[in-house]
Amino acid sequence: MLGVKEIEQIIPHRHPFLLVDRIEELEPGKKAVGYKSVSFDEPYFAGHFPGEPVMPGVLIIEALAQTGAVAILSEESMKGKTAYFGAINSARFKKKVVPGDRLRLECEIIKQKGPVGVGKAEAYVDDQLACRAELTFMVG
Repeated sequence: MLGVKEIEQIIPHRHPFLLVDRIEELEPGKKAVGYKSVSFDEPYFAGHFPGEPVMPGVLIIEALAQTGAVAILSEESMKGKTAYFGAINSARFKKKVVPGDRLRLECEIIKQKGPVGVGKAEAYVDDQLACRAELTFMVG
C-alpha cells in the first residue's frame, strides 16, 4: 500500500491538487487501484454547488488519471518522468460523488507504445460505477 508521501515520490501532484489518498494495488506499468475519501472540506465544494455539493466530473477524471500515472510512472524506465493528458475518450458519469463518499479509482494500462499509452479507467462508490473513461497519456 502506498500513502500520500509515497505517491508524491512517483507523481508531481501536491495538495490541494493531489486527488488520490492511497494506492492499495499496484502492478507497475500495468494497473493501479487507489482511493480518495471525499470530504466536505474540499475547496471546490464551496462553489460546486452551494447547497448541493457534488465532486466535479473533471476532478473525478483527474483522480483517475493520477491513479493511472502512478501505475505507468512506477515502471522502472518511467521513473522521474511526468505523465500528461493526450486525450479523454468515452467519458461517462453514472453516479454523483458527494462529501462522505469513498471513491475507488481503478486504471488499467491497456495499450502502450513508447511514451504514449491508453488507460481504461473506472471510479466506483460502494461498488456502484460513478465514472468510466479511456485516458490517453504521454510521458515526458
